[in-house]
Amino acid sequence: MKASLFFKVFFILPVILFVDYVLMTILGCSTCLFGLGEEFYCGPFCVAGKIVLAISAIFFGYLIYPDLRSIWTEKKHMSSSNNN
Repeated sequence: MKASLFFKVFFILPVILFVDYVLMTILGCSTCLFGLGEEFYCGPFCVAGKIVLAISAIFFGYLIYPDLRSIWTEKKHMSSSNNN
């Protein structure tokens, strides 16, 4: 595994998930402070959480795509060079 991919999976991904956790905690605490009830947590809060996680997943996929692509092309070139 390449060092940059290893770094992204074991350092950047936990940081992204922690930021998501903090954002959702701040949103939950602020809505509780403003007195929104269970209807909010069963509806818009869940939708906001799904959106935040989807954006994070897309961002992480964007970060690791070049590394995965380079690994894939290296393996492809190695297998074609072994056939000669």
